[in-house]
Amino acid sequence: MKFTVDKKERYCIFRPDEDKLNSLLSPDLKSELVILNQEGYRNIICDLSPVTFIDSSGLSSLLTGHRLCQESKGTFVLMGCNEAVQKLIKISQLDSILNVVPTESEATDYILMEEVQREIEGE
Repeated sequence: MKFTVDKKERYCIFRPDEDKLNSLLSPDLKSELVILNQEGYRNIICDLSPVTFIDSSGLSSLLTGHRLCQESKGTFVLMGCNEAVQKLIKISQLDSILNVVPTESEATDYILMEEVQREIEGE
């Protein structure tokens, strides 16, 4: 799987350089998300702007990323989803679980607001 990772102080942005997230690439995606989480990144933004197709195994990988971040008291955000990907997320009723925003600026704002909220709550 081809991808890029942009590591920041409080979060990282994972960008798959693939147009499909299917059963062939899902194991790699899960592995990369696990590695990022083990490296200490509890806040991960997944930029899906290059992705035009996603199947159930791709969604499963994204849910794994969400769970990993949640377990480490962090936030997992999806950004740049095209219409087909957004539709699948909605049909699968994952729009109430996954944090989906349109732009990188909104994704970083979302993460930073969650960080402030956790600091206020003393986590």
